[in-house]
Amino acid sequence: MGKLDGKVAAVTGGGRGIGRGVARALAAQGAAVVVNDLGVSLAGQKETVSPADGVVKEITAAGGRAVSNHLDIASVAGGEGLVNQAIKEFGKLDILVNVAGILRDRMIFNMSEQEWDDVIRVHLKGHYCTIRPASAHMRERKMGRIINFSSNSALGSPGQPNYAAAKAGILGLTFSCAASLQKYGITVNAIMPGAATRMTDSIPAGRMPGVTGQPASENVEGTPRDPANVAPIIVYLASDQAAEVTGQCFGASGYRITRYTHMKTERAIFSDGPWDIDKLFEIFNSTLGQGLEALNMFA
Repeated sequence: MGKLDGKVAAVTGGGRGIGRGVARALAAQGAAVVVNDLGVSLAGQKETVSPADGVVKEITAAGGRAVSNHLDIASVAGGEGLVNQAIKEFGKLDILVNVAGILRDRMIFNMSEQEWDDVIRVHLKGHYCTIRPASAHMRERKMGRIINFSSNSALGSPGQPNYAAAKAGILGLTFSCAASLQKYGITVNAIMPGAATRMTDSIPAGRMPGVTGQPASENVEGTPRDPANVAPIIVYLASDQAAEVTGQCFGASGYRITRYTHMKTERAIFSDGPWDIDKLFEIFNSTLGQGLEALNMFA
């Protein structure tokens, strides 16, 4: 018996890397899977064959059920098409996993408008375009699992202002959807993954934990950097056992799974009325400025 027997899942960006590992893991636990991948190069050029087709072949060869989807999930039509295909092929959609993403790394003072727009579109708008129709379907059925992919880049990755902004936005989207959809039996959680993929191969050393600046994704199977290591927490969050787990962010990297805390008030100062500028300057260092820690996304 699989943990997800009888469930139907859709995985965006399921043709490679982490998405491929997630799609295979869900299928291995009994879920029927719609594997979405637009099939583009890192530069955004359309490829002749979608890797989603290869993942579907792997799943079906292992005795699972899967179909491929080649739509652009950063469009409303693509998001609706993905959800509709799941319903048409398998009768419903229980699980949505949003993995699809791209990189356009550049320092903020060198970033073009197109590089900003492309990343925000695929990541942040892409999550909206799939969650909107999926949540409508799940709301009617009074159950569902939505798992979004953020990144520890949201904590301040240098040279990735567009990616960091999109991934931080996904956290806000996750928390908002979790709060509004819980009464319909729908859980919404976020993942900050760590693994070697073709995307991380393109990142200069020092920008993200585990990134060396050298291509590594083709030689990580069976190692801590294997993208397949991210999948187990996805399986758990997609299961019936996780019905009460919502509005959370988990990290999954190597053989470690972590839970992140929500941002909360640490210190506060008060005034009897409008702030006097001289007074604020006088007390800042001994109050709000006391014990400040340098930003460190690698902590």
